Amino acid sequence: AKAGNLRTGLWFNPSPDPSVTKYVIKWNNNVDSIAVNSTSHNPLDTIKVIIPGLSEYTYTFTVFSYDAQGRKSIPIEAPNVRVYGPLYQSGLLNRPFNATEPYAVNANGSVQLNFNTPDTINVGTTIRYTNTANVQVDKILAATDMSTVLNDYKSGTDILYRSSYIPSKGSLDVFNANEFSTFPKIFTLVQCDKSLFKEVRLPNDVNTYESGTSISKLWDGSNGPQSYPNIFHSDGSYIAHVLTFDMGKTYTNLAQMEEVGRDCCNNPDRFEVWGINDLTNASTTLRADNSGWKAEAIAKGWILLKDVTRADDGKNAMKFDLIANPPPVRYIRIRVLHTVTGSGYSNISELTFWNKQ
Repeated sequence: AKAGNLRTGLWFNPSPDPSVTKYVIKWNNNVDSIAVNSTSHNPLDTIKVIIPGLSEYTYTFTVFSYDAQGRKSIPIEAPNVRVYGPLYQSGLLNRPFNATEPYAVNANGSVQLNFNTPDTINVGTTIRYTNTANVQVDKILAATDMSTVLNDYKSGTDILYRSSYIPSKGSLDVFNANEFSTFPKIFTLVQCDKSLFKEVRLPNDVNTYESGTSISKLWDGSNGPQSYPNIFHSDGSYIAHVLTFDMGKTYTNLAQMEEVGRDCCNNPDRFEVWGINDLTNASTTLRADNSGWKAEAIAKGWILLKDVTRADDGKNAMKFDLIANPPPVRYIRIRVLHTVTGSGYSNISELTFWNKQ
């Protein structure tokens, strides 16, 4: 017997008796029946009969063979034939995703979705997503595959998935889980727009070495460690010191930053990254080298996004993850605590920030 959705299939070998003209299959205490003509008398052949319109139930089917005079044979029973339907389908669950690492965003922008090992009766999972052309796409994840890659996924859109099953090997029908599930939200890192960045000066902010080494050098698009004067260069009056700038818009999930030092010296090896969304009443009155500065900054509403320690010479680009689930941030303060040379000067070539969205 072949399992099906409110139907079943009975496969049997024909009788070698040439007088047999038809077969009658009966069920429900012989109340219901279906007849098929005998088209072969070769026992190596297979007669296939689909019986539709059944209930979700376990049946016993009885097969009779008849000759032209209506004489019937000794019946053959097919007991315990289970028919599947809505009740079976309602118990099907979608294949679980890998909760430890549900997805990975690749360098080329494609997204890899990761799943756990499926049930043995799983035959596939439909992945439904929106592509970069704004078209809905269905992609099948085979039961033997643990992951699939979406090369044209449109960032920020939902990904749905629904798994398909067969009750047993050779089933007539495939059953889908009743509903699509929503895959965990895919976050991508989008670089903050440096064209919007502006200098801001708050009380006790550090001065620059000269006008050509201003804070705006931090977002001029330079690539790699730079030489003087294509750098931010503070004056050397004291350390710790702090600088402030405006990113030009609010970022709701600021997630990562990259810092590039100077090609030779005065690179920060310990610094803090602070953020706030509104400068109203946010100015600190203490100098950044005062032991009470941090507490005052927190009291003014500033959030410590990252406390950075670099173990190298501070030259090369280095990325840092910021705190998880940050509040909205527009304004940034960099508080330099120490440099590799130990001087009061600090030099930085470039700062870059990314928002998770």
